[in-house]
Amino acid sequence: MRKIVSFVIFANLLVSCVGNDKMVLKDSIGRINKVMVVAKISDWTGDIGQEIRNSFGELMVGLPQSEPILSVSQVAPNGFSSMMKASRNILVVSEGKQANFSVKQNVYAKPQTIINVQGKDDNEIIEILQNRKEEIRKIFLDADIAFTQAIFNKDLSKQQYKTLNNLGLSLNIPSKFKTVDDTGDFLWLRNHLTSGIAKTGSNNILVYSLPLKDKTAIVDNIVSSRNEIGEKYIPGSDPETMHMITEAAYTPFTFDAIIDGKKAFETRGKWEVKNDFMAGPFLNYTILDEANNRLIVVEGFTYAPSIKKRAFLFELEAIAKSLKIK
Repeated sequence: MRKIVSFVIFANLLVSCVGNDKMVLKDSIGRINKVMVVAKISDWTGDIGQEIRNSFGELMVGLPQSEPILSVSQVAPNGFSSMMKASRNILVVSEGKQANFSVKQNVYAKPQTIINVQGKDDNEIIEILQNRKEEIRKIFLDADIAFTQAIFNKDLSKQQYKTLNNLGLSLNIPSKFKTVDDTGDFLWLRNHLTSGIAKTGSNNILVYSLPLKDKTAIVDNIVSSRNEIGEKYIPGSDPETMHMITEAAYTPFTFDAIIDGKKAFETRGKWEVKNDFMAGPFLNYTILDEANNRLIVVEGFTYAPSIKKRAFLFELEAIAKSLKIK
């Protein structure tokens, strides 16, 4: 009888840990924009490692300090312990009989993304890394965007914003962002940074619309449009002579993007306050809303003197990419 009771208890415990044939996974660990590379030391210190560092270590455009797109660290396969296996972003590089590239989710922890790159020799591995460089980076960055959005979604602002309602938009805004201005046509939200040396700075979100005049000239007009908005809505300490502009000495970079399934343009650059010394990076999404004959603009900008800003701008990117046009 005791054996039967023990078996029933064990079975119940097993069922509580396993549902639908899937083991309950522990929470993943690791910083945003960080990848754990599992590779032999000889590979890491050789051409394969150099290719990985060159790819992930490319500098993110628009930042005042030099910061890589992704940070990397390395562990040898025999040191890939249970703690290491809980890392959120993992790149596994190995040799095998044939070339292989695969992506797996939630293998050892959740959420987790593991990319496996296999080749028969160093040259084949390097070729895969080179050919799929953009894809690999995008997979990890998209995973971190989703992770960041999931964190924000646990504590969203319950405030109703006139501008979002008037423009027919929804945006997942963390409760830590407070309203600076909400005219019905223009929304400005700010999160005062409270940690370390950044406590004098802030993260900011802007939302507004522009008339759609010429689809072929959207990119050409992004800088002039944001300068007009800065002059109208974002004053400096002296509103008569100071307002936000796009830094003239740094040409912004614009890339194709998709927001809410619609064609958009992602622009990264630097802002400054005219006739003042305030400056920092910005990230602008200009979205083509042809159904309403307009452009929707969601922009984030950071003011955090003397410290690196990649993480702050990434938070703003995650928020901007939650935009929905109703």
